Amino acid sequence: MIKGLRLGASISLIALILLCLAWEGWLAPLRPGGSMLIWKAAFLLPALFGVLRGKRYTYQWACMFILFYFTEGCVRAWADQGLSARLALLEVALTLVFFTCAIFYARLTRPSQMATAANKASAQGQTPS
Repeated sequence: MIKGLRLGASISLIALILLCLAWEGWLAPLRPGGSMLIWKAAFLLPALFGVLRGKRYTYQWACMFILFYFTEGCVRAWADQGLSARLALLEVALTLVFFTCAIFYARLTRPSQMATAANKASAQGQTPS
């Protein structure tokens, strides 16, 4: 379960970075030729490195940080038209997937939860996953 949550968070975060780059670079930028909003992808890189390493603290703060992207997606889905609105809905979906995976990963990997799982596995003669 924990590996699946890590994979889901990693894939959705990478997809969100690629979406931000493509959206503001050439698919539907605010200005012809691209916009400075392309730099919003750079703010996701610190979270990406921690998520790929499975650092619980990164999952915790990234849950709060990703809400900025969720809010932007909601606003632009409401205000924009055409391709930009559809890309904004995709951004909302990716942030929801990331948030869900990250919040459950942080919950399942808390120290008290891990100790309980290890004790339960050792009582049954198994190794915890």
